[in-house]
Amino acid sequence: MKKNFLLFATVLLTCLGAFSQEGDVKIIKDPRIDALVKKQGTPVPPSSTPLISGFRVQLFFESDKQLVDEARSRFVSQFPAVDTYVVFTAPNFVLKVGDFRTLLDAERMRETLLKEFPASFVVKELINLPRIDQE
Repeated sequence: MKKNFLLFATVLLTCLGAFSQEGDVKIIKDPRIDALVKKQGTPVPPSSTPLISGFRVQLFFESDKQLVDEARSRFVSQFPAVDTYVVFTAPNFVLKVGDFRTLLDAERMRETLLKEFPASFVVKELINLPRIDQE
């Protein structure tokens, strides 16, 4: 019995000695990891402008961005207060204009543009809230 107790005490003291060691751990890492963790951890605020359901007039689409930019310039020269949007939908760039709440407003704009942009049509999509002009 004393042999078992002695053996048990020896094993116990050996195990406790193994777990009671002290030391320093040095982590060597790239400093860009901390920057990435910080960037990924920052909260992203919602978009600054709320979106609502509305209409835009699609004026032009082409695979050549320069032609789309020229069409945009022609439109902006006639209507500088109306917002324009160029969106890339493979394989074309699409030029859309306006943030119209009603279909009637979008159709009125389309009618005034028919001579210059005969292939224009109205599309329903999420739009920015229209600007309120303060006088």
